[in-house]
Amino acid sequence: MQYHRIMCLDYGDARIGIAFSDLLGLTATPYEVYKTRGTELDIEYLSQLAKKNDANLVVIGMPYSLDGSENERTAITKSFGQKLGEASNLKVVYEDERLSSYEAEQLLRERKVPPKKRKQYLDMLSAAVILESYLKNNKGE
Repeated sequence: MQYHRIMCLDYGDARIGIAFSDLLGLTATPYEVYKTRGTELDIEYLSQLAKKNDANLVVIGMPYSLDGSENERTAITKSFGQKLGEASNLKVVYEDERLSSYEAEQLLRERKVPPKKRKQYLDMLSAAVILESYLKNNKGE
């Protein structure tokens, strides 16, 4: 049996938070915050990163409105996910990311990370929160 990691993205205009699962798909670990440089360069970087980390699936946080409806950001995120999937030949799925940044912020506060340092960790920790949700909701798949 061959094992692969899952890569998760908290996609934003300026930054993309990145997290990876372990090989068994049981836990999520924050990886990095990538500063965007344009769609083509971003997709090239993320495709290479997935390959380097032996990921065979990409989970992207979907920014639904609080009432669950789609909005302009969901359309932008879907478009990016489709382009990434086509360029990387990886399966891309979406996971509801509502309140993931809030949860990540709470975790940073609990760990007493100084407010000035929180921003550098927030996006990758949000990606890990989204990935944990995906792993919990998709056990055994």
